[in-house]
Amino acid sequence: MKPKSRTWKPLAVPLAGSLALSLALAGCGSKPADNSNAAGNTPAAQQPAGSTKEKLTLNWFVTSEPNTNLPKDDFVLKTIQEKFNVELKLQHMSPGTDYDSKINVTLAGGDAPDMFFATGTASQKFAKDGLLADLTPFVSPQTMPNYFKYWFEEKNLKAYGVENGFFRAPYPYATRAYRSYYVRKDWLDKLNLKVPQTYDEMMNVMRAFTFNDPDGNGKKDTYGFSAAGNGKQLSYDFPQWIKNGLIGGFMLEGDQFVDTQSDIRLAKVFDEVVEMMKEGIVDPDWFLNKGTQHIDKAVQGKVGIILSDEKFALDSLATSYSNKTKSINPNADWAPFHPFKDTGIWTENVPGSPFLFPSSVAAKAPEKVKRSVEILDYLASPEGFLLTHYGQEGKHYTKNGDTITLNKAAIKSDIIDKGDFLNIWNFFTRVNEPERVGLTVVDPDMTDRDRQILQTIKSYKYIPSIQISAAPPAGVNIGDFRTKLYEYHAKLLFEEKSGANWPKYREEIMTKYRGKETFDFYAKQVSEALGKPYVFK
Repeated sequence: MKPKSRTWKPLAVPLAGSLALSLALAGCGSKPADNSNAAGNTPAAQQPAGSTKEKLTLNWFVTSEPNTNLPKDDFVLKTIQEKFNVELKLQHMSPGTDYDSKINVTLAGGDAPDMFFATGTASQKFAKDGLLADLTPFVSPQTMPNYFKYWFEEKNLKAYGVENGFFRAPYPYATRAYRSYYVRKDWLDKLNLKVPQTYDEMMNVMRAFTFNDPDGNGKKDTYGFSAAGNGKQLSYDFPQWIKNGLIGGFMLEGDQFVDTQSDIRLAKVFDEVVEMMKEGIVDPDWFLNKGTQHIDKAVQGKVGIILSDEKFALDSLATSYSNKTKSINPNADWAPFHPFKDTGIWTENVPGSPFLFPSSVAAKAPEKVKRSVEILDYLASPEGFLLTHYGQEGKHYTKNGDTITLNKAAIKSDIIDKGDFLNIWNFFTRVNEPERVGLTVVDPDMTDRDRQILQTIKSYKYIPSIQISAAPPAGVNIGDFRTKLYEYHAKLLFEEKSGANWPKYREEIMTKYRGKETFDFYAKQVSEALGKPYVFK
């Protein structure tokens, strides 16, 4: 009997962990062609402290990382209030059901914040209900030069339109989710094997790790690979997805819109995963593993290949899984690799949640929207990015041209130990990619090995995404479709142990559970946004 399903939620990345990541994205990519504004010399940033503009009180409601709070000596708040002559009241909550409910109640009660965040689905509903301001007079390359210079092109915002209007705009987001396979290189060395470069080499290493006693303890107690199905679904960590041309969640292939989890090619994926299970080279508990249980097994020396994020093997991050492994076995050595690094390991990310302004505020006090836009553009500038990610120059970092060197001790005592409050203020640019604003960040704790790992992972190829957050047709619950979909996935993997009946099951969920109707609607939205016709088949 299958275990009960569990909803997966992504883990937040605390500032302490993200500091090491900063270098991953610094010095590995190109700078913007024009760096004339690298010091924040934009119309917004040029405003003198104590601006002569009328002082405004602004109320914002934004998402924040868990376990964070604002201190009394908040230098970010002080800087913004002086620079823009505002009294800014910032309310924050972790994203989730409670945040969504509070926004709904606030808007319904007529006491909307002057600026707020919401999910893509919620923002579509708000726009349809006439609760959102038209952003056309407020958001443009003229009013937000940094936002458009460093983060978005105008066409990106067109693709993000909703209800045939410009009612929402995405906040800056990471274009890539840095993922990599990692292999126990010390095990490879013991077995006289090399880091795998291809899918076939990866599978052979899994076999060797399962059957050839890579840890030398004389026991058959290791597996080549593990993943976490959360008792619910076939994990994307299995390389068979990409091997069979299914990359990411949604993808565009020629003129076709593809939902990878329901694609006809999954029949082959099921067959190949079943073959792995029959061989015994995958952790037999992979489907029941939840959260990071599969990674915990890798740390304990039970698994030799795992997929994780870019922080997994960093020496400079005390809490990295590599360091945890070394605390058990000092000789353990994890190395990154990916068999599909040259053809595409994932799709680029789509814009996330938008920033929004209530129609009531825009009608009664448009100057509040204009001032909020100025502040947001400042946060999108190099100066604002530095302030909200690393702190104050000369105290938390030093600056030499475009190179930033962190003072980790000061960051810990002044920021992390005081509520880790920059993980609230970086709400608008929660992106650890300083090179996007022309900066190179040096973490003095980072080793040469760390730099090589991050450079390797950043070199992997990503394929274009669908570029928008599509929504299902009115009255369709995509969750019902996915629930039935996952039931059939499990049936094929564990009961029938074959993908032969997948076309039959797929036809049922596409009709009875309105899958085709939903994805036809998605394809229509993508076509309208990108100006090119796409179809779902």
